Parts: sequence; C-alpha cells; structure tokens
Amino acid sequence: MAGEAAAAAAEVETALNMPVDSRTAAFFDVDNTIMQGASIFHLARGLHRRHFFSTRELLGAAWKQTYFRIVGVEDPEHVADARNSALSFIAGHTVTELEEIVEEIFDEAMAHRIWPGTRALAQLHLDQGQRVWLVTAAPIEVASIIARRLGLTGAMGTVAEHEDGVYTGRLVGELLHGPAKAEAVKALAAREGLDLGGCSAYSDSANDLPMLSMVGDPVAINPDATLRAHAKAQGWRIRDYRTGRKAARAGLAAAAAAGAISGAVAAGAAVRRRH
Repeated sequence: MAGEAAAAAAEVETALNMPVDSRTAAFFDVDNTIMQGASIFHLARGLHRRHFFSTRELLGAAWKQTYFRIVGVEDPEHVADARNSALSFIAGHTVTELEEIVEEIFDEAMAHRIWPGTRALAQLHLDQGQRVWLVTAAPIEVASIIARRLGLTGAMGTVAEHEDGVYTGRLVGELLHGPAKAEAVKALAAREGLDLGGCSAYSDSANDLPMLSMVGDPVAINPDATLRAHAKAQGWRIRDYRTGRKAARAGLAAAAAAGAISGAVAAGAAVRRRH
C-alpha cells in the first residue's frame, strides 16, 4: 500500500518535456546516497527551530543521526521512532505550511549536503534523455522539493494522510522503506511503461536490495558493509564519495560520539539555565 501511494503521488514531467528515452529511468535513494546524512534529521532540526517540539526530542533525533553517520546502517527502531515522531509533530498542520517550511529548510541545511558525485550521476541520466526519480522513506513533501531543486523528474516518498489540506497524524500505508520501495518502483514502471531491465538504481543501504535487484543496472553509492559485500559479489558498480572513509573510520566514531555527548551536555545546561 505504501508503494502504491508513493507511485500515485510521484511527480511526472509535462508532455512538453518528454525525454528521448521514454523506456528507461534511474531511481535514487536520498539519505547518504544523494545527501549526506538523514534528511528526516535535517527536517526535525528545522522544525525544532520553528518551535514544533522540544530540545529533548531534538537530542533524541541527534543521537539517531550520529548513529546513522557512524555505523552507516539504518536501525529499524530508529526509523519507526522517526516516523511516529514526525507524524505527531505535523498533525494539525497544513500541507501548504509544511511545504513552505521544507523549502526554507532545504536552503538552510540540505543544499550544501548534496553529494556532488551522485548529483553528477543523476545529471548524466537526464542528459541521456532519461527520467530520474528519488525513492525514499522521507516524507513525499521533502522528497518532492529535493527533486525539484535538483531538476529531477520527481519523487516517491512516504505519504502522510491529510484531510482538507490538514495532516491527520496517520500514514497512507507504511514507510516507503525496504521492500516497499521495490513495490513503488514496480508500480511506477507499470504506469509509465518502463523497462526495468534497462533502468538504473542507486542506494547506500542493504535495506534497498529489493529495489536494486529489480533493475538491470544497480549501483552501490557510499555503501554500508553488507551492501558493499553484495555489490562486489554480484559485480555491481560501487561509488564512494566519502573522503578518507577507511582511514578515518575509528577516529570519526570516537569524535562523533564525543561531540554528541558534549552537545547533549551543553544543550542540557542551556535548558537548565532557561528554567
């Protein structure tokens, strides 16, 4: 259901901009593939600045972002927590309000985190007359704005239910995550007449193996250990745009953990002073 909802919400280019190659397309994950880090955290931080929720709740999101950056693997419990928190934050707000805020947050926190290498790969597909979609667990409002700002065809993301333009706090289906991404791509391919054997897909996570395995040209971008091993075994292309990844991994883990702890202490002190 999540895949069908995402495919139904995907943006499609107008007839005046139809590509030369209408049978093939490229599908890109967002978090750590198109963008450094987790887009939901950047959204959460931006919403915190606009007083949608408390500092304590932001610190919880910061820890999950730190974990994601160090380990490079999505924790299902973290994903579920992010989903439930995001839904509670936006319930009662309007779609128009969230879209306007996401536009601002993209400029503040996301634009400079786009990986140039992955962006160039997406542009290569566009230059070849192919359509390019983002496929992500992030809210469709976030995914669509990123796609529009990067000049891509459109996006598929998690769809939050809204009635009369106001969010209800419920999802349409579940998160667009793991197998649901493959279902979304399959539904879009059927609707658009795509030949998946001629399509490409890009991701950093082994969670996206269902999507990667259904196209003819799967590519591992900044891959986690499981995806890297699978990609090597299958002879898939691998691209890593993280500088000094292997040499600095242990030091990065220690520094990031220390930074997270010191940040939490500083934030806690600020909260105590305020009270």
